[in-house]
Amino acid sequence: MAYVADLHIHSRFSRACSQQLNIPNLVEWANLKGINLLGTGDFLHPLWLTELKSQLTEDGSGFLTFKNSPVKFVLTVEIASIYSHKGKGRRVHNLVFMPDLDCATRFQQALFTKRATLASDGRPIVGIPSKDLLYMALEVSSKALFVPAHIWTPWFGVFGSESGYDSLKDCFEDLTDKVYAIETGLSSDPAMNWRVGELDTRSIISCSDAHSLPNIGRESTVVNRSLQEGFQGLLEAVKSQDLVGTIEFYPEEGKYHYTGHRNCNVKYSPEQTRQNSTICPKCGRGLTVGVMERVETLASRSSSELKVRNEEGMIKSEALQRPGYKMLVPLLQIIAEAFGSMPTSQKVLNEYKKLVMALGGEIKVLTKVDISEVAKISGSKIAEGIDKVRKGDLVIDPGYDGVYGVVKIWSEEKEEQAKETTQIGLF
Repeated sequence: MAYVADLHIHSRFSRACSQQLNIPNLVEWANLKGINLLGTGDFLHPLWLTELKSQLTEDGSGFLTFKNSPVKFVLTVEIASIYSHKGKGRRVHNLVFMPDLDCATRFQQALFTKRATLASDGRPIVGIPSKDLLYMALEVSSKALFVPAHIWTPWFGVFGSESGYDSLKDCFEDLTDKVYAIETGLSSDPAMNWRVGELDTRSIISCSDAHSLPNIGRESTVVNRSLQEGFQGLLEAVKSQDLVGTIEFYPEEGKYHYTGHRNCNVKYSPEQTRQNSTICPKCGRGLTVGVMERVETLASRSSSELKVRNEEGMIKSEALQRPGYKMLVPLLQIIAEAFGSMPTSQKVLNEYKKLVMALGGEIKVLTKVDISEVAKISGSKIAEGIDKVRKGDLVIDPGYDGVYGVVKIWSEEKEEQAKETTQIGLF
């Protein structure tokens, strides 16, 4: 039986992260979201690793449990490597998965011997090249899983326009075959990654990179294994691309989707970039090259060659036999827009919990529950919003240069037209 996994999150020991990110709260929100397996995040941080050891129990499979909760944890950490390679400064973030607490501890000690500073940030910054970091992880355990994180992010992805590489081979050299997967990041979806031939032999996973509890599960991966198969099952699924698919944030909502310069309010699509170059027309400095433009640069096939189709909400490629994906908008965002409120408001949170607790978790509500059942609990407006998300009937303004994009369910123009139609009907 397949399970839903969010494998990249953070703890309260990472910078700019919520202080509510502790084990009991993570378990509560994983249940609300419908997440079966959650990455621990930050296992290299000494205080967080101590908490993991004291609050979680190894179940013999490589996964960990909290008391009697059905939610499982897997040991994960994101590491920021800043170094020089091939005449260029590199800033690459990578995810490391370890199969048990002993391996996590030994990996931590290995980094201490390299004089890495691990106590100041749950996502530590090290001067160790990505290839060397991979080698160190495999020295600790041959089962260690190493995944380049949010690979297209301009400054911190392996394919990033500002400090990345043009291929995995450039980065990992003779260890490239030990990289079994990549993470899409919020600014790309699988179809964008399908265009890069080098990634054909690697799994594409999606994760939330959550810095707060409500963001858990905004992207996730459905693994075609049973939870009882544990870490070995996860590793084998990733190695063989045996995934059901992924759940995706709209990439346009990511803050580096388009090319631009936020200080000058300049934003270009790939077509506009080709017409205008990557120099800001207002200040003359270089624009931050966005993910879409970077994909165009490294792609070995066009979008049309993929022959992408949508089958009952699952997006697949006719040309490539790859796991598909679903595009979703977080339920809190849908409810907030329906209420004309903020996703963080207590009113929205109360409605969210009422709905997901009644119908079996956020992912199920967004993808499977009959719209009429949603309407019975939360009213027609929220039900309509979920239906519009399932149909992709949205208004999207892409993000750029650190500015998050905006995905709206009800456009102001459509709302005004609806009001006028209602008024005409009344009179």
